Amino acid sequence: MAKTPAQRIKKHGNKAVLPEHQLPPVINPTTTRSPQKAQSNGNPIVIAGVVASLCLFWYLHLLTLNQMTQLTGGLAMPDSLVGGFSTEYLQQLRAAMDDEARGQLNYVHKTAGTLFPLIFGFSWLLLIGTNVPRKALRWAMWAGPLLFVVIRLWGNVAIDAALATPTPDAGSVVLASTLAVSGWVLLLLSLAVGGAAVLLGRREVRRGAGRP
Repeated sequence: MAKTPAQRIKKHGNKAVLPEHQLPPVINPTTTRSPQKAQSNGNPIVIAGVVASLCLFWYLHLLTLNQMTQLTGGLAMPDSLVGGFSTEYLQQLRAAMDDEARGQLNYVHKTAGTLFPLIFGFSWLLLIGTNVPRKALRWAMWAGPLLFVVIRLWGNVAIDAALATPTPDAGSVVLASTLAVSGWVLLLLSLAVGGAAVLLGRREVRRGAGRP
């Protein structure tokens, strides 16, 4: 039976021959993550988020809110009016909607109207985060989607509050209209920022691939 190093030293003293021990090789010696690896890790989640956002947009604006015009004699819901709306229009819309129709719009705001901005905002934050390596630029590009989420959720509440009042005052209508317009502007801005982030990400990948 082979002797241990301690037994060899006890028997032979300084003349003891000890076997050389080698440390096991270090696995994954670096924690550096390349832009290519960061994109490949986040791409499946980003794609799923983008698809979910498109489906929710279609369901909310092109299906549900469009079908609700059947309850108002053809008048569009405030959420669909890109250019905003006036106090007279909101009064006309409220007169055409009964309690059930207003309750249905409130339910839409609490379900699809809430899920769409939240999922869109999360997806766009991840899209920008995986494609833009510069921290300062990344935070600047995140501002659009974050503001979009806040404005759209606030707009839902403002529209419901304005329609709940028998005689909407001009201040509440202006607030609801401003939030609705701002939501559309921020949505378009976020789409443009997302496209720019993808272009930056592809440039970084090509630049990294060209390095030796």
